[in-house]
Amino acid sequence: MKRIFHIFIVLTITLAAGYKADISPITPKIEQRMLKGNSWRRGCPVGLKDLRYLRMIYVDFNGHSVTGEMIVHKAVASEVTQIFKELYAMGYPIRKMKLVSDYKGSDWQSIEADNTSAFNCRKATGSAHWSKHSFGRAIDLNSIENPYISRSGHIAHRASKQYRKRVHRNDSASDKAVLLKHDKAVRIFKKYGWKWGGDWSGVKDYQHFSK
Repeated sequence: MKRIFHIFIVLTITLAAGYKADISPITPKIEQRMLKGNSWRRGCPVGLKDLRYLRMIYVDFNGHSVTGEMIVHKAVASEVTQIFKELYAMGYPIRKMKLVSDYKGSDWQSIEADNTSAFNCRKATGSAHWSKHSFGRAIDLNSIENPYISRSGHIAHRASKQYRKRVHRNDSASDKAVLLKHDKAVRIFKKYGWKWGGDWSGVKDYQHFSK
């Protein structure tokens, strides 16, 4: 009788006091979550073997260190943990960090929950082409505080409308989550070669970073 053993290598990175990140291949358990959660299916532009599952410590809106999860392309997995290490070290707050699978693959529902996420096999907003999220090469960060604003100025999510004017007003966690052009959090992403949707002309996607 043949026995088949699946060996999964988990890379654990401890980069700063209190910060920890794990990088692992997509296990059968995570694959099932992705399939049932409609975030990946056959025909997507990237295979599961080219994706990596991350578990990372972040600072939540209550100032607590909690563990979040994210899926990205293997080519950027290590540097994503470096980016979030730096965000953690500066105390940048994140509302929550869950897989889009927990929201049935719905970008709308993930945004409504103010979720920070990466991989999701879907088309780009207003386009017939694959989103960079479909390749695991894009991250949406604090999606309510950093809305997508159309060329006409429309903001689809009601909770985001108060963040149309891009300014810092106070020291609350939600205010610190707002991303402005010269903010340290934005500069950290750019240092690693990631592009920011807040720099786009016409459409603005303040939550979006891609590489």
